[in-house]
Amino acid sequence: MTANIPLVFTAPRRGIPPRHFADLDPADRKSAVTELGLPAFRADQIARHYYGRLDADPHAMTDLPAAARATVADALFPPLLEPVRHLACDRGETRKTLWKAHDGTLLESVLMRYRDRATVCISSQAGCGMACPFCATGQAGLDRNLSTAEIVDQVRAAAAAMRDGEVGGSPGRLSNVVFMGMGGPLANYKRVLAAVRRITDPAPRGLGLSQRNVTVSTVGLAPAIRKLADEGLSVTLAVSLHTPDDELRDTLVPVNNRWSVAEVLEAARYYADQTGRRVSIEYALIRDINDQPWRADLLGKKLHKALGQFVHVNVIPLNPTPGSKWDASPKAAEAEFVRRVQAQGVPCTVRDTRGQEIAAACGQLAAEG
Repeated sequence: MTANIPLVFTAPRRGIPPRHFADLDPADRKSAVTELGLPAFRADQIARHYYGRLDADPHAMTDLPAAARATVADALFPPLLEPVRHLACDRGETRKTLWKAHDGTLLESVLMRYRDRATVCISSQAGCGMACPFCATGQAGLDRNLSTAEIVDQVRAAAAAMRDGEVGGSPGRLSNVVFMGMGGPLANYKRVLAAVRRITDPAPRGLGLSQRNVTVSTVGLAPAIRKLADEGLSVTLAVSLHTPDDELRDTLVPVNNRWSVAEVLEAARYYADQTGRRVSIEYALIRDINDQPWRADLLGKKLHKALGQFVHVNVIPLNPTPGSKWDASPKAAEAEFVRRVQAQGVPCTVRDTRGQEIAAACGQLAAEG
């Protein structure tokens, strides 16, 4: 099922868009509206529309004076993300959206509806600079960081889509957000942190999702992991490890040349100690590359020693990407890998893969127009 929207580009103006309402914290919102000559309480009215009613069009905010709507639109709601195309699969319960930003930059998000929850996988950057060779996004390179508002608006749009029954055929509620789309979230730290606060602050200050239902992923930027641990949040940290040994990880996750497996796991333990939250270890299983039994044993031993009870391993069957020389491990090898990790006292499960046929699964997002 495909919904196409014409792809029309204006002259590109590359870079972070002008200030948007979703970039602002509550104090800055009041300052912004008073700068427009409006009373400070209008900031809360606008927030109730944007965060509470999921409405991003000031012209539809009928409790604002008619004369003020255009002023608010021009000053605080610059064009952010325009949907270019929706692709759906899994009986309409998975939908990938290609977005076009104000400067022509392309990015993607994926909304997935399950029996007991609805999760949106959002992008924090257009492209990615981490250069992992098995990931389509990493191979495309980094275009630019996204603004706080560009990140938040992916979530607002997903919440509106769920409310309106656009995914799964009936109205529902967005419950989970994972920063596992395009980009390395901790490489865009300041804006991602602000976005997390907008997503989790109670309405009308924010979208009101539980911090425990927000996952922030990283390939192992150890200093940023430690910094996040000190922010007073309770979001889930997901570390894309992919192999327990430095020799292979230097190739699979090039940032390992700066922060070794040991340093990453030390930072992850610090995060667990500061937050009391279990760390999720992501492991893309690749045939004959990182699926050997001895690597499963080593992974389990290292994780048990470093993180104890504060860890869970998500094994991810490698998703195909164009031109890749690698593919997923056989199911028998996958089962043996999981068994061996579990034998070391570490919880380990295989992730339910969604959206593979529309290139919406982990490692497949490439934002192709």
